[in-house]
Amino acid sequence: MGLSTAWQLSQRGHQVVLFDPRLNQPIETERRISRGNGTSASLGVLMGHVFRRSSGRGWRLRQRSMALWPQWIGELQQFEPALSLDRSLIQVAEDASAFERMRKLASDRSHLGLRAIPPSNVGTIWPTAQFGALHSENDGRIDPVLLQRALRFALAERAVELVPEPVDVLTRKNPDWQLNCSGGHRSVHDAVVICAALASPALIEPLGHSRPISPVLGQALSLNCADGPSSWQGWPAVLVNQGFNLIPNGPNRLLLGATVEPGDSASPSPLELMRSLNDRAPTWLKNAEPIEQWSGLRARPVDRPAPLLETLEPGLILASGHYRNGVLLAPATAEWIANGFATGANGFAQSQ
Repeated sequence: MGLSTAWQLSQRGHQVVLFDPRLNQPIETERRISRGNGTSASLGVLMGHVFRRSSGRGWRLRQRSMALWPQWIGELQQFEPALSLDRSLIQVAEDASAFERMRKLASDRSHLGLRAIPPSNVGTIWPTAQFGALHSENDGRIDPVLLQRALRFALAERAVELVPEPVDVLTRKNPDWQLNCSGGHRSVHDAVVICAALASPALIEPLGHSRPISPVLGQALSLNCADGPSSWQGWPAVLVNQGFNLIPNGPNRLLLGATVEPGDSASPSPLELMRSLNDRAPTWLKNAEPIEQWSGLRARPVDRPAPLLETLEPGLILASGHYRNGVLLAPATAEWIANGFATGANGFAQSQ
């Protein structure tokens, strides 16, 4: 979230300093274990139009992000030509009642590219789909590694100052804010945006603001499916089954994730669960060979809806706790922050 926010603020002419200890390490290595930052470890799935609610802040944020993503991709491709918005998502119904809900949603949102698919039309790619599925033409996926690489190049062009250190202490220096880093860096700024995921509460609690965030760990696999589809012909960019995401990633290659495990310790059992999908996976998936596995911590607000978007004090903005939707909501979050700066430190609404 910090990269995208810094990019948007710099585009609007603001002098931006980004503090992030991961700036010193290659993006690819972050995927091995991304503690406190789910973006690098995520699969980049965009489920904006299939969101079950049709009103409220969560729906508005998703709709705004889905409208902005094509524009963002177009601008960022100059820095990373391989970056793309891979469209099309199929969500498999777990039972007959789930399919009926999907049929209604598709009827209400046909203008957004949703349609219900009967079981006979899903079976060619997912034989265990007994009850049908929901197809979304405009949801899909963005590769989070390519996205972060493009954003880093974009920040370099905008001459954003990068400080590869974590901020340990945030102090009021009315009307400004002083940041003290573990590496010894100290600086004073007129406004601070906190996009620190699980590290956010420790920064704001000494200032009198309590916003608890809990860790939720997710795991993912890269698989070689020797007995499965080789070209993935007819497959969407993302197939969702029982909450697990399956993403074709080249000939005979598949990405599979993500689990939802409370806490920050990875359990080996969910990896087997993903491959079997509660014994509903086709044989070729059960027999697939793991090539790589990784995990990441998602930041989930406690007793508050995700994400946390609010002005805690003039010049102190919190934009964190996006849980499982960090990539999806990046454009809407960055726009909310940038629009607030355009009207001054007091111009932020409590939510979008």
